[in-house]
Amino acid sequence: MRVGILGPISWRVPPRTYGGWEQVAGNLADGLAERGHDVTLFATGDSSTGARLRSVVPRPLSEDAELARHSREYETLHVAAAFARAGEFDVLHNHAGCFAVPFGAAVATPMLTTLHGSAAEEGSRIVYRQHRDRPYVSITDAERQLCPDLRYVATVFNGIAVDDFPFGAGPGDYLVCIGRMSPDKGIHLAIEAAAAAGMPLVLAGIVPDGDAAYFDAQVRPHLAPGRVDFVGPVTHAEKGPLLAGAAGFLHLVQYHEAFGLTMTEAMACGTPVVGTRRGSVPEVVRGGETGFVVDDVASAVAAIGRLGEIDRAACRRHVAERFSSAQMVTGYEHCYNFILG
Repeated sequence: MRVGILGPISWRVPPRTYGGWEQVAGNLADGLAERGHDVTLFATGDSSTGARLRSVVPRPLSEDAELARHSREYETLHVAAAFARAGEFDVLHNHAGCFAVPFGAAVATPMLTTLHGSAAEEGSRIVYRQHRDRPYVSITDAERQLCPDLRYVATVFNGIAVDDFPFGAGPGDYLVCIGRMSPDKGIHLAIEAAAAAGMPLVLAGIVPDGDAAYFDAQVRPHLAPGRVDFVGPVTHAEKGPLLAGAAGFLHLVQYHEAFGLTMTEAMACGTPVVGTRRGSVPEVVRGGETGFVVDDVASAVAAIGRLGEIDRAACRRHVAERFSSAQMVTGYEHCYNFILG
């Protein structure tokens, strides 16, 4: 099958540190190519892929201030490049958000759109609802609550390359939280829970420009070596050992998150997850088996005290069975065949 994958251009594929959409698009492109499909990935010019790479933008918008000043123009050129080649593909697969959706009606090649949580944005929902009869994929069933009136052809969980993550027989002696240093990620709650449980916490991730004040007010004052350490963004090579060495992964999100890729990465390393009962968490974490689904800081503290009850090998098996790249690729092959009739 000839597949064109339209990836985002905020970060490269695969991302150096942050970039969940890019990671998934890259895993899918590589997985399809390994199965013999003819795959073209539209991404930044510095991307690395086992598929054919097409690019208009040389570097990620997030890493080049000059490119970022003209982000809308470069996004337009990026999308236009994919649709100019639409006739070369049996199916186009959009991982770049709502911007590409209206153009799908202008070409004969069927286009599938994976939402990646973008329907949480009001502007994106306006576009999606104007094109509600186009085929969409949700990355969890919970994601559909963000925009329930679309034509969903399937739910396909995001997949990771499980073998790329080291297994930590553990348990470690610290907790870890990886993600944006933003209030909706519940970083302040992770700090509170770890302190109440009497365990060291390692924080890793980017500080978005818009959340610098939050970081300075609610995170930075708590930083103390050996108690709460902030290590900034981590590469894939750094992330694995950090997760594998932890006693538990804190994911105390405060919004309807469509999918938390770091939860699957933690469990792939054998590290159980303590996550709030919001969005995708109850679908990704098996309460009492691969971690605990909690309602507040108090129940998170209690769950931290029970992390030793979790079989770390079961955490890795859970990811291998439900959230592997292979499972994701198979899911999307079914989607392509479905929309092609």
